[in-house]
Amino acid sequence: MNVTESFLEQAQACENLGSPFTAGLLRLLAEELTDKTAVGAKVLNWPRDPSYRTDAVGLRLAGALHALVLQETCPDLMACYPPNNSTPKQLWDAVQAAFLSHEAQVLNWLDLPPQTNEVRRSAALIPACLSLQDHFGLPLVLSELGASAGLNLHWDQFRLTLQGTEFCKVTSPVHLTPDWSGPLPPRIAPHVIDKAGCDLNPLDPANDALRLRAYIWPDQAKRVARTKAAITIAQNIPARVDKSDVKDWLQKRLTTPHTGAVHVIYHTIAWQYFPPDVQETCENIIRAAGKVATADAPMAWVSMEADGDPNGAGLRVTYWPGGKTQTVGRADFHGRWISWLGLK
Repeated sequence: MNVTESFLEQAQACENLGSPFTAGLLRLLAEELTDKTAVGAKVLNWPRDPSYRTDAVGLRLAGALHALVLQETCPDLMACYPPNNSTPKQLWDAVQAAFLSHEAQVLNWLDLPPQTNEVRRSAALIPACLSLQDHFGLPLVLSELGASAGLNLHWDQFRLTLQGTEFCKVTSPVHLTPDWSGPLPPRIAPHVIDKAGCDLNPLDPANDALRLRAYIWPDQAKRVARTKAAITIAQNIPARVDKSDVKDWLQKRLTTPHTGAVHVIYHTIAWQYFPPDVQETCENIIRAAGKVATADAPMAWVSMEADGDPNGAGLRVTYWPGGKTQTVGRADFHGRWISWLGLK
């Protein structure tokens, strides 16, 4: 897949996920981008897979432009972004001008992968983790792979409403209200005694808020507000996110069992960005640790990941002792809807 094709594919995904502005921007870039600017040359000569499955170059470039808007450094570009309207020509002229006036910033931004930290994905983590807490009758230890700024390590501080029933922290400024089908999870208070995550490039909620906000699509006002609220929670209740290769971190994290708690390893739309050898190694580490799990030190692996169906992600849980794997449901990639089967 070449860069233009990847932009068009990502545009369709953005449209499906409720961002017509970002979809239109990516289609405009696919049509108009040339190698006459340094930014255009870098993007069009991308040396690796540009698709959203790996390097997600379209999202990198869209995030770089949104960052300029949030910084209020490009008035012409700001005038073309929501809530304002513009013609394709006006938007393209503003984008080209931004490529020239802020060339170094955009080029630097392209070097790092997108880190959206979509907090609505916690709407799938909450029922999975509460079900595991209820199943084992033990508190939780949380370990997130590809945690970015650790916003989804704070799911126990969010408010979740399912069919009129409240879960977790009902006074939270982060309110998750997915379209829900299926049985309700256990209505118990989350009991988290330890939480940590890892990322190759962890973001600091205090110092990297711009990067987190820039990857939220600008025409999704509620999503923007929700992310800002989650950033504030993470600033006030820090959770450790280590800068580490996921294999090394996972090996160290699973060395010592947490007696009296169920250790939950989880990841949401992150596994696909791990190289195949890293995926294999991580799975071997998790399963090896699971084999020695005991009734008073159980372990679980929760994943919300793409599985080939373009309409959503699969929700899977494996827990030990026993190593039983279940598909517990499906979810929209951004957590807008969840079809829940439940943990058995």
